Amino acid sequence: MYNTKFILTLLCFLFLFSCQKETKLVFKESSFTTEKNTLVEIIIPVAEGNNNIGSVINSDLKKEIVKSLQIVDNETTDLKSIEESIAAFNNEYSNFKKDFPEDFQPWEAQIDGEIMYQSQEIISMSLTSYINTGGAQGNLNISFLNYDAKTGNRIKNIDLFSDIENFKNVAKSYFENAIEDKSNAFNANSFELPENIGYTEEGLILLFNAYETAPYASEIIEFVIPFEKISSLLIFDSTQ
Repeated sequence: MYNTKFILTLLCFLFLFSCQKETKLVFKESSFTTEKNTLVEIIIPVAEGNNNIGSVINSDLKKEIVKSLQIVDNETTDLKSIEESIAAFNNEYSNFKKDFPEDFQPWEAQIDGEIMYQSQEIISMSLTSYINTGGAQGNLNISFLNYDAKTGNRIKNIDLFSDIENFKNVAKSYFENAIEDKSNAFNANSFELPENIGYTEEGLILLFNAYETAPYASEIIEFVIPFEKISSLLIFDSTQ
């Protein structure tokens, strides 16, 4: 009788462990293109392993890709997929060549994503896009996307902190150190938190895209604040 109970308990434990393992959210690097695509390269992490949470994250990421490939206002209104956005980008270039045949510079779009941090509570992803539609230089933009690992919903920056004002004070000192050897375009007294804040294994990373810190600041500024310096100010656990 004792052995039977023990075996049943063990089987239940293994079953629960198996279920947890099956529902664990994982990401697979995936590329997107179309049959006639020659201009766009997209390689991003796609969520697998949990249909509900993964589909929420993948849907939000798709919207970001579609928005990045938008060339003219309202272009994305009827676009439902990444592939449709790729086709639209190529078609827009074909139309441009017809109107301006003397312009031989091809357009290009490169979008890459990677998982910076993943725990049972939060997933941080970086999305780097480079779009060139024939200008002297293209537009480089980096975005950090934070997701609730339990729901898949996007987390706003303000919802990362229990006390965002105290965090801002801490971040300002790191910002001052980061711009210490930079040009006079940077003014620490007018410091505001960047749009891009994300988790990494080393700590919380803050990144300012070009022109975000000052009108003439063309450099990307980034720095990492160790978790031990701000753990009491974070809503999502950084120790997992």
